[in-house]
Amino acid sequence: MLNMSDIMETITMIQEENLDIRTITMGISLIDCADSDIDRSCEKVYNKIYSRAKDLVKTGEFIEKKYGIPIVNKRISVTPISMLVGVSGGDPVKYAKALDKVAHDVGVNFIGGFSALVQKGFSAGDRELIEAIPRALAETELVCSSVNVGSTKAGINMDAVKLMGQKVRETAELTKDRQCIGAAKLVVFCNAVEDNPFMAGAFHGVGEADCVLSVGVSGPGVVRSVLAKMPDDAPLNEVAEIIKKTAFKITRMGQLVGTEAARMLNVEFGIIDLSLAPTPAVGDSVAHILEEIGLEQCGAHGTTAALAMLNDAVKKGGVMASSSVGGLSGAFIPVSEDAGMIAAARNGVLSIEKLEAMTAVCSVGLDMIVIPGDTTGEVISAIIADEAAIGMVNSKTTAVRVIPAIGLSEGDELDFGGLLGYGPVMPLRSQSPAKMINRGGRIPAPLQSLKN
Repeated sequence: MLNMSDIMETITMIQEENLDIRTITMGISLIDCADSDIDRSCEKVYNKIYSRAKDLVKTGEFIEKKYGIPIVNKRISVTPISMLVGVSGGDPVKYAKALDKVAHDVGVNFIGGFSALVQKGFSAGDRELIEAIPRALAETELVCSSVNVGSTKAGINMDAVKLMGQKVRETAELTKDRQCIGAAKLVVFCNAVEDNPFMAGAFHGVGEADCVLSVGVSGPGVVRSVLAKMPDDAPLNEVAEIIKKTAFKITRMGQLVGTEAARMLNVEFGIIDLSLAPTPAVGDSVAHILEEIGLEQCGAHGTTAALAMLNDAVKKGGVMASSSVGGLSGAFIPVSEDAGMIAAARNGVLSIEKLEAMTAVCSVGLDMIVIPGDTTGEVISAIIADEAAIGMVNSKTTAVRVIPAIGLSEGDELDFGGLLGYGPVMPLRSQSPAKMINRGGRIPAPLQSLKN
């Protein structure tokens, strides 16, 4: 039963505290689009995505008007394209262009799934797709790419880590005339999940149904607002409790939108990903939540503990509200997309080392971090390896999305516009990890992988 106070509270959250549905994402399986002829396969890919997603944007806009709830993005994720390349052979960029065309034609913001899963090695199509990532992201506008290089069960594929360091840099170089935007659409994962609705890392896992509709909800401004009303001496267990209750309310809204959209589109409802995903807008920052908890600025000592509490409380609130919570669900810390993170990085309070520590307790990893343009592929690979190790050992999803700012150095800034935001070039360690990265091979799975 709804009462007037609940309705008014939700209206306040939307109008004053930046509460929104960050994305409705349709996941579409392309397994039945495999063909030994790449041109036929691309045609099948276009036709299936178009037939499934042609009403996605219209449906989202209808629900926005019906309930007054902003739905910021409408997106598509598809089966990792490396699987289709393994059957068809040929230039994988053809698939990227087919994805880009259908994304434009149905009107979505992004399409994810130009992806490969290589945590234990390369199978047919994987290496070809990875080699094609820089061109694919440079020659398309809406395509996003991801590669899973490690897992708790498999260990870390260091040959893939080495290759991805090179590809991140090449992607930035090919799009240097556009603020190196290509690298902002490329994520390297450990323990990637199959039902993530958020870009740039979304792909439709092979264990998913043929077509599903998932929702990503975001409300950092709402959480900060409720914390601002608490007394400064409120115990942290009470702070965690109010975050949990707020996450519950936000998740219920996501459940409403997700089930309604899935019903209208005649597809299965997938999951709600309750992630505190920030934007550069004032009042929509995860960093500001941490500061409301009691830090002078994000990055100060105590930041990791505050983030751990926040992440846990968000998950508990979400699980209470829905039996379909999935994806990543927690708190995101993308530097260029968070006004508080941007300020902390500019002031030198937030370093990449502190961010790495924070990733051990948050939902993703080193996300949307601008690094010097002369950073070598080996250093990028080492950053990926460090982050993958955190994910592998802790049995959690971690990821790296760094953007080498070609031609720029520490103190300069890149500006991507929109949700991707802007950010300062952050300094890195100067010592070389090249010898370690060039060894290649595989870091074995940790002991905790033996859970059967």
